[in-house]
This record gives sequence, structure tokens and C-alpha cells, in this order.
Amino acid sequence: MFPKIITIVALYVITLLLMALQKPIFLMWYAERAAEASASDLWGVVWNGLLLDSTTAGYIAVLPWLAMLIAVWVKIPERVMQRLLTIYFAIIAFAVALIVAVDMGLFRHWDFRLDSTIIPYLRTPKEAAASVTWGDLWPTLILFCLYGALLFAAWRPVAKIYRVVKQSLKQRIASTFAMILLGGFIFLAIRGGVDTAPANVSKVYFSDNMFLNQAATNPVFSFLSSAARSELKDSDYRYYSDQECAEIFSALTKKGEPSEMVLNTERPNVVLIMLESLGRTVTDEVVEGRAVAPRLQEIKAEGIWFENMYANSYRTDRGTVAVMSGYAAHPVVSVMKYPKKAHTLPAIARSLRDAGYATSFMYGGDANFTNTISYLYGTGVEKIVDKAQMSFDATTNEWGYQDGVVCPYFADEVIRLSQEGRPFFATLLTLSSHEPFDVPHAAFENKILNSVNYTDQHVGAMIDRWRQSEAWDNMLVVLIADHGMPYPEELTTGSLERQRIPMIWTGGAISKAGMKVDTFCSQADLAATLLSQMGIAHDEFTFSHDIFNTQTPHYAFWSYNNAFGVVDAEGHTIFDCTRNAVIDSSAEAAAAERQTRDGKAIVQSIHQDIRKR
Repeated sequence: MFPKIITIVALYVITLLLMALQKPIFLMWYAERAAEASASDLWGVVWNGLLLDSTTAGYIAVLPWLAMLIAVWVKIPERVMQRLLTIYFAIIAFAVALIVAVDMGLFRHWDFRLDSTIIPYLRTPKEAAASVTWGDLWPTLILFCLYGALLFAAWRPVAKIYRVVKQSLKQRIASTFAMILLGGFIFLAIRGGVDTAPANVSKVYFSDNMFLNQAATNPVFSFLSSAARSELKDSDYRYYSDQECAEIFSALTKKGEPSEMVLNTERPNVVLIMLESLGRTVTDEVVEGRAVAPRLQEIKAEGIWFENMYANSYRTDRGTVAVMSGYAAHPVVSVMKYPKKAHTLPAIARSLRDAGYATSFMYGGDANFTNTISYLYGTGVEKIVDKAQMSFDATTNEWGYQDGVVCPYFADEVIRLSQEGRPFFATLLTLSSHEPFDVPHAAFENKILNSVNYTDQHVGAMIDRWRQSEAWDNMLVVLIADHGMPYPEELTTGSLERQRIPMIWTGGAISKAGMKVDTFCSQADLAATLLSQMGIAHDEFTFSHDIFNTQTPHYAFWSYNNAFGVVDAEGHTIFDCTRNAVIDSSAEAAAAERQTRDGKAIVQSIHQDIRKR
């Protein structure tokens, strides 16, 4: 039993060290850029990078672990097993060294770690090689040979640890349990720990300096994880010719000056509160005469209320991108899961940062989930605070710290920022109104409604705190849900009712309190609307419309599970891309046909835009 366990443990530890070695090599390779970082930042590259190094080591150890488990019950001669392991190590050493060397050479030109972007180039090797010079080639060839040799030299002795040990039935059973337990630790390494978020590139991001985050990324994991995702094929969602699609889409995305100004200053401090799952079906609910979200109803009456606001999708990752980047959601793909592409998106944070604003994001859970940290840092957020940086004397639920402790913390942070003098854009993503809806609160019997009431209470108290401070006078607070919720339970994903969400603007920077806006709009329209009110250019926000611009067509688009919906003043239409058919519509025949055409053009435009990024 012990030789088998020692074989796997030794393989894992050695591999982890070999993966970690890539970090100092990368930093030395790009010493000119690394020289700008402090010693603690450089250590942060190695330390934070260990997570994906560990995951990669776990993947490499899986097959040898399986072989050791089989060997408990099937007698495999030492010579045969050692030869098999040696061949396996030689293959893996070649593959890993190749990935590392190619990544090291290409980073200079691409400025991101190796991913599946390289695969299309391999189909035309002659053209790809045409742009490679000997100055690029010879250092990577040397690295490939040296690192590959080091990998094989370090792994080869591991193969020799294996021994055939005669065991009784009891010993074999005990060995099996021991190997399964060891396999559990390998699985945890592969998954990236016990947190909600599985291993992803975002987990190693720790700085607003993207070079340091890139340096911490394991290129083997980056390549394999992106290659495992479904390819964005050019032939998918090809409803029209490029010219016809562009003509339809162009008519849907006219830009212009806002017809109405609702702020009393062009440079307010902007606070964005994304409300987890708070769709209109829960925020508008009344049970036995009691409002589920009474504080939001109060704030709604005092601020600017957007009556016909719709979520762009049904997941937080897509909703976050829609809100913060004004980018419409793809029916299948989450652009946030493609870090290189996500970093190229326009973003409110980047636009405001360029205008001199401090930018931050706070979340009581794990912001690594679905590569959120990578997206945020890549699109202009300077500071991210999640549960890893929080240390409250309070219990957590499955996702992290409850809104009851995070909201007061965020309230203090906003007041502190207001006292620094620099304009700021601060974002909070709430957490408690998420399944399993476990909150320290007992106002409603229904768990969903009870969690919403809990969040509503603490968001209201947070706004009360700001209203009583000097910060309020120059503050614009935007409250908007990231997506809707399955309440009532029969409410299906993608249905019109589930997509409808609240958006409220409040704060001392509002000049038209008590205003109701009936324009049909979506989350993606926040970016263009906000930046327009602030006199900041927003032409790059292709999928975002200024809600106050009467020259722009106003509608809401959403997507889900390979389907999309469009709603405007003439009704709504939902189209299933798999069945290639309309599955629900409240619009007249001509309007439904137009909405279907427009929706197809939007989907085709999103798909092609993501492919090109």
C-alpha cells in the first residue's frame, strides 16, 4: 500500500513545485515589466498562482492514481508499471513544456496567457509561421528543451517508487479505502478547494495590475480550460448575411443626445447596488397586506423609477456584464468565462476611471465565481473586496457573508470614499436573496420572500445612513437587480414575468425626484444612460441605449438556454433558437415578426462580436 501512496504523493508534490517554478521563469522572461512591481507583488504572483498550479498537478496525478488503484487488485509487474509511468511522464513533459514555451513566446505579442485562441492558427501552420521570427523562436525552443528535460528528470524517479507488495484480502480492502481517500484530495485540488466557485482563471487574480494577474495564471490550466469549452462557430446563429444583419442592427442602435437631464451635476459619486435575484415578482409582492420589499417601494417613490426594465439574462455572470458593460447576453455563452474576450468589453468602471474616478467592487461571497474577478480587474475596477478580505464575527451561509453585515460595511466604505475628495464609482452585489435563501430573519413563512425582505431591510438602512451624511448631496445611487427569480415556483426561466426587474435612481444628485419612466429598456441600457447623463462618450457601448434619448428605438432583449425574447410597447415575442420557432408572443402578427427579426439580428451580432474579440 505505502509504495503506491508514496508514488502519488511524490508525483503531486513534485508537479506542484514544477508548476510553481513557471512563475519566476515568467517574471524573469518579462523582467522589464516585472521590475515595476514591488517584492510583495512578485511574491503574490507565486503565492496566488499556487491554486491553479495545484489544480494542474491534480489533473496530472489522476491517471497514475487510477493505475495505482487498479494495481491493488490486479497484479501489475514492477517493470511494466514503471515503464507505463515513464512513458506517461514523457508524454506529459512534452505537452506541458510545449504549452509553457509557446505561451512564453506568444505573451509578448498577445498580452494574455495561452488559451484556445491558438487552435485556429494551427489549422494554417504556414500562415501562422510566417509571422514568427528567429528572435521569437530560439528562446522558446531552448525553454521547451530545458523545461521539458527538467519535468522528465524530476518525474522519472517517481516511476521507480512503485513496488509489487503481496497483500491479504483485508490489506487490499484497506489499501483501496486509502487510495480512494487520496483520490478525494486530488479531486479537491482539481476542483480548486471546497468553495462554491470551482477552479477558474479568475481565482488567481489578486491585483489591479493585469500583468501580475497574468503572471500568476498557470498556462496549462488556461489552455486546457478554454479548449474544453464549446467553440464559437462562425456558422452558428447565421440568420442573415453580414450586410443585412448590420442594416437591421444599425437601425436598432441609433445614438443621440439625451432628451432629458435628470442629474443636477455631471460628476456625482456613483454607487451601484446590484440586487441578487430581486425580480419584480418578489419586490412587488404583498402578503396579507404586508409588502415584501417595503423599503424599495419607499425609495422608488422618492427617486426615479423605471417601470419597464428587464433583465438581460437569468444568471449573475451575464447580468453583471449587462449592467456594468452594457453588453447583451449570448443565448448560450457567458463572455465572462473567456477572460481575454471579457477584458476587451467596454465598461462603466473603465469609462469612469478614465474620467478620474476611483473604482471598486464589493461582494460578501467568493468573487472568483465564474471568473468575475478577472472580468472586473480587466474592465477597470481598481479594488475588489470579497469574503476573503472580510473577517466579520458573524455566521455565513452557503455563499458567504449575509447582507446584514456586508451592507453596513459597504455603507461605511462609501462614506469613507466620499471624504477622500476623489470622485468614485463603488459597486455592491448583494447575496442573501439567493438560493437556498437561508437568512437570520423570520418575517415571512416563504423562504424566498423572507430572504428578499431581509435584503430589502438592510439595503434600506444603508441608504438611510447615506441620506443622513454629507456624502448624500453629491451621490447617485442606482439600484438594479442582476436577474429575476423563480417566484412563483411555476415561473419558468426566460418568461416575460421573470425577466422584469426593478431599477431605481436615487440620491442627492437627482434633480427629478418622484419621476416615473415608462420607456421599455434592459439592464444593458444603464451604461449608455448613465454616461450620457454625465457627458461621457458611450459610442463603444454598442448594445446599450440611452433610455432618455427619444431618437433611439426602445425595447428590451434577453436570452436564455438557446432562446431569446424581445419586448416593447407593442408586446413581447420569445423565440427558441433550437426549434427555430416562436414559442410565446403577446404582440400582433406584424409586430411579432418584426421582434423576431430584430432579436435574430441582435443574437447574430452578439455571437459575431464575441467571436471577434
